[in-house]
Amino acid sequence: MAILSFLSRGGAVIGLILLIVALLKQLIVVVGVLLAVVKLAIIVVFVAVLVMIGLAIYRDHSRRKNDIPNL
Repeated sequence: MAILSFLSRGGAVIGLILLIVALLKQLIVVVGVLLAVVKLAIIVVFVAVLVMIGLAIYRDHSRRKNDIPNL
């Protein structure tokens, strides 16, 4: 009977360890997805800033072109 009691406790411990490992794998996947979303957001913001700078340069160039009198 002692062997059966030991195996039942050992099975519970092994089951608990496997459950923790499965939950940690899911947590790692969720963190990876969140990091990918953050990286994508950073790239989108960077591109948006570059586009805004380009538009500002173009508008300034257009305004200066119209303001210069013909010589």
